Amino acid sequence: MNGAGNTQPEKATGRLEAFSDGVFAIAITLLVLGIKVPNPSGASGSTPEALWASVWSQWPSYFALVTSFFSVLIMWVHHHTVFRLTRRVDTRLLFANGLLLLFVSVVPFPTAIVAEYLTTPAAPAACALYAGFLLGGSIAFFLLETAAFRESFLDENASASTVRRLRTSYRLGPPLYLAATIAAPFSPWLAMGICTALWILWAITTREC
Repeated sequence: MNGAGNTQPEKATGRLEAFSDGVFAIAITLLVLGIKVPNPSGASGSTPEALWASVWSQWPSYFALVTSFFSVLIMWVHHHTVFRLTRRVDTRLLFANGLLLLFVSVVPFPTAIVAEYLTTPAAPAACALYAGFLLGGSIAFFLLETAAFRESFLDENASASTVRRLRTSYRLGPPLYLAATIAAPFSPWLAMGICTALWILWAITTREC
């Protein structure tokens, strides 16, 4: 007997969600692997003071890690929310999801650039590159949301007010990340501040659907 009467049918979006979860997990893992072990130099390199100084000198790496980690984490949380409200997929939705995963998988690269150059004269270019990647990711997420929130794709129990709230929230990403990208050549810290503020905003607005 196959016990079909005791099993639940597979959710139509299940394979897409499982694949996406793997990409998000790998991207976050690669972010953490970007932190290097401090290597104090000089005659005093083996002292506690030298080690602490070397650890502190890597603070741009920690800042870039936290910003990127939570940006990816919040994106994953909202990705999960979108597919809780979606009951089926088609080719358009699969490709929109694939475009988003492209940007997610590349996040460790601009993060490493910012970590390396944030305190150098190249900071404007590094922060513009970083904000530009997040701009691309936000556009990809907007396309995903547009594909997923079509009337015929929404779950019958999806709340109309929740869908409206999420749509409004996701529209903030592209213009604000564009502002960060434009601001970076003039004020790298303003650009990074906008990027940080956005994941905080989306963390605050995340609620049970």
